[in-house]
Amino acid sequence: MKAIVWQGVNKVGVETVPDPTLLLPTDAIVKITSTAICGSDLHLLDGFIPSMEKGDILGHEFMGEVVEVGKDVKKLKVGDRVVVPFNISCGVCDYCVRGMYSACDNSNPNHRMAEALYGATSGGALFGYSHMYGGYAGGQAQYVRVPFADVGPHKIESDLKDEQVLFLTDIFPTGYQAAENCNIIPGRDVVAVFGTGPVGQFAIRSAYMLGAAHVIAIDRVPERLKMAQEAGAQTINYEQEDVLQALREATGGRGPDHVIDAVGMEAHGHGPGAALDKLQQTLKLSFDRITALRWAIQSCAKGGTVSLPGVYGGLVDKLPMGAAFAKGLTFKMGQTHTHKHIYPLLSRIEAGEIDPSFVITHRATLDQAPDLYKTFRDKHDGCIKVVLNPWA
Repeated sequence: MKAIVWQGVNKVGVETVPDPTLLLPTDAIVKITSTAICGSDLHLLDGFIPSMEKGDILGHEFMGEVVEVGKDVKKLKVGDRVVVPFNISCGVCDYCVRGMYSACDNSNPNHRMAEALYGATSGGALFGYSHMYGGYAGGQAQYVRVPFADVGPHKIESDLKDEQVLFLTDIFPTGYQAAENCNIIPGRDVVAVFGTGPVGQFAIRSAYMLGAAHVIAIDRVPERLKMAQEAGAQTINYEQEDVLQALREATGGRGPDHVIDAVGMEAHGHGPGAALDKLQQTLKLSFDRITALRWAIQSCAKGGTVSLPGVYGGLVDKLPMGAAFAKGLTFKMGQTHTHKHIYPLLSRIEAGEIDPSFVITHRATLDQAPDLYKTFRDKHDGCIKVVLNPWA
């Protein structure tokens, strides 16, 4: 089959690789009908996530048709149309039972690698996202092996198009959980969203779904800011305005009640702090550039929430922890518990509350994907979200 593989820092390519096979009786094989490039895939392209190996198949946003099931799979049959969460969960450990699917205790066979890096217990495994997170082949391919097939894949039994449900695999639940973590008081709270890429776009719309009185979006890319405005958000271009001052003015001096950092470890910015972040990351002295996180903490109102759906990779410094402590901020973060959000959000799609395909700007084949990885990363050609057809 054809698949997109990691070939080294700043290099991905399309290769012919062996078709996946059932390894365990709880596995399924899915023929992928649609897949996408995620913003967090760019961290792999740029070499900031450890334990990638040449030939690793990328991709964690995918859906398709079940073509084979293991003998112990009870809930799926050949021919079922499914979306597959980006995180892999066993469904029976204490964390999964509590709905904390991304913290699964049993899905990551390489958990000791993550524990050695982070000095703490590991979360669950991820599709196509390094050996530290399990070494599972990803879904930017024609077929994929799906472990714990009675837990992960969620059936789509309506006639909704792939593009309307594909993002239930990651970015829609991720944006929604980021907003949900804020415990928004309907009709009262103001939410600021740093980063208006795909996750930020869904965070904006989710904040409004959950009753936010006002949303303010911060970015520098005109196409992204325009898309945020179309959702009803006020926008701030951080290259043209003083972000902290603009947020104070927009909120009567108090700051937004809650702030969502949908940027993560490769934040751009300006000033000495941003320049030092970039230098330290380039020299591998730090994992993350945290301009957006600093602004989030500095701008958030007293007693507010800083919600972090953006991916961070390791140790950071120059974090204004004193400001966070003085203001009594709450931090909520982590991989999305995708499984628990899929059907509630699917109901919203079916009810016509949202059509997630709004975020798509580019459609392509697997062969075109290597160039589009860089187009997406470099924010060229108005690229916000890329969807791939593995069979075109």
